Amino acid sequence: MIKIYTVSGYEEVGKNMTAVEYNGEVVIIDMGIRLDRVLIHEDVNIQQFPTKELQKLGAIPDDSSIRNRKVVAITFTHGHLDHIGAVAKLAPHYPDVPIYGTPYTIKLAKGEVKSEQYFEVKNPMYETEYGEIVQVSENLAIEFVRITHSIPQSSMVVVHTPEGAVVHTGDFKFDNNNPLGERPDYKRLRELGKEGVKVLIPESTRVSEPTKTPSEAVAQMLLEDFFLYEGMEADGLIATTFASHIARLQELIWIANKMGRQAVLVGRSLAKYTGIAKQLGLIKMKGAKAVRSPNAVRKVLKEVSGARENYLLIVTGHQGEPGAVLTRMANGELYDIGKRDTVVFSAGTIPNPLNRAQRYVLETKLKMKGVRMIKDLHVSGHASREDHRYLLRLLNPENIVPAHGDFRMLTHYAELAEEEGYLIGRDVFVSRNGYMVEIK
Repeated sequence: MIKIYTVSGYEEVGKNMTAVEYNGEVVIIDMGIRLDRVLIHEDVNIQQFPTKELQKLGAIPDDSSIRNRKVVAITFTHGHLDHIGAVAKLAPHYPDVPIYGTPYTIKLAKGEVKSEQYFEVKNPMYETEYGEIVQVSENLAIEFVRITHSIPQSSMVVVHTPEGAVVHTGDFKFDNNNPLGERPDYKRLRELGKEGVKVLIPESTRVSEPTKTPSEAVAQMLLEDFFLYEGMEADGLIATTFASHIARLQELIWIANKMGRQAVLVGRSLAKYTGIAKQLGLIKMKGAKAVRSPNAVRKVLKEVSGARENYLLIVTGHQGEPGAVLTRMANGELYDIGKRDTVVFSAGTIPNPLNRAQRYVLETKLKMKGVRMIKDLHVSGHASREDHRYLLRLLNPENIVPAHGDFRMLTHYAELAEEEGYLIGRDVFVSRNGYMVEIK
């Protein structure tokens, strides 16, 4: 019998954590945080908060349902904080259990551990290559299958059991034209479908969208179409996007070079994510620079404000997060933002009430200062309905446990599964945080 512990991320978008058990042995998949619960953003250090306070706020998973189980491995699908952000808080509950992920993901996870102030995390961390099958116990092995998302080296995590494979999609979309060259491993997914998938645990964030999510190449075209045309007369140019979206940041650096401007990335998280990406050869920073310390940020923004036509600023704050660079600009700090400036939002608003409210406040302040705003030069990193339908047909899983979404999103996935011949309660199981699904 296979047991799926739906620890967290089954009633919200965020703080994702799932566990797969076979014959008393458990593999954990992801240990994420829910950013909006602590009013923080990509520039704030989560490791300054104690675990009990974070769990009380509902910001990190409550892992009590599996804490006394025999955990043999911890795996990460990708490096976003809603999947790795709680590693330093929760991994110590499973001392010496090894942690696995792709190189970029593990380097980001090590960064979270390094800044932890309450625990010493002793779990060994291993960088795992795509296609490598790692035996983690007598009965269980894990595998990372290449997939595309809005951060490099994203994976589907496969837990191989004697009863068949359990496939956790992580966050994904089928991007066949990614500007950085990453492509889904369709060949391996087809092989898994033929070998037999016992359980599929798919993300559900955008499954209600009746389309296929466009490629990142579309976002590149949208950005180039705006920045690189004859009518572009802007003086100060400021772009904001996800600090971890390396492909998008690369596109903005390319655009700056084509415009004869210098790309300047401002914010601690931008420097962190691009620094590791550069180390692994995932981004080319030609002509660009990243600044992170408060003194360096003030100095460079003073330089830029005196010669705005020479720069493309790339800053944190696309969700209107308190303390982020763009929010501080809108508050009259750091940089005299106003009618001479254009702000380009190359990011969607994360779908929760707090983010929508913060973004509304930010936009209102920018309007009051006369800033020109350009919105929605963006495509999502999450699969839509037709991506999910194709995955179901590739893998032909026996059972489905939808994940990564609120109840409405999970039921939208169940509806799609029923369109494909599955039945809720028979082979599709909509669960909640802290519950367990038995696959007999």
